[in-house]
Amino acid sequence: MALKDQITEDMKSAMRAKDAMRLGAIRLLLAACKQKEVDERVMLDDIAVLAIIDKLVKQRKDSIAAFTTAQRQDLVDKEAAELVVLEAYLPQRMDGAQIQAEIQAIVSALAAELGRKVGAADMGKVMGQVKIRLAGKADMGQVSGAVKAALAG
Repeated sequence: MALKDQITEDMKSAMRAKDAMRLGAIRLLLAACKQKEVDERVMLDDIAVLAIIDKLVKQRKDSIAAFTTAQRQDLVDKEAAELVVLEAYLPQRMDGAQIQAEIQAIVSALAAELGRKVGAADMGKVMGQVKIRLAGKADMGQVSGAVKAALAG
């Protein structure tokens, strides 16, 4: 079953259960998916849906940080509940060692392809490959730092 279909089924289940918080978070996710489909005139595959979920998760984390600073616990709780619902759709996250191994494999493959050592100027090329291979599996902020460290050393 496609991820988008699973999300739609979960929305129906939340409606039946009258779970307003879960239903709201799922509707936000489906609205973001629909907006992307309409804007780009494409049907989203699982990788594109995961990218949207990643974006919404990042937004929730940023909002939680901002609301915590502003001492708005009611809004922090709302965003945290939405974050839990959204993270349930993401695959198991990779740990630091797995991310490092993937980055080293990508850098080695790119160096062989280019026929030279890969340096800091090739950050965009490496990140392009990383986004394809690690989409939804790792936090891209953490990955970016690891790529910078790998290219610097």
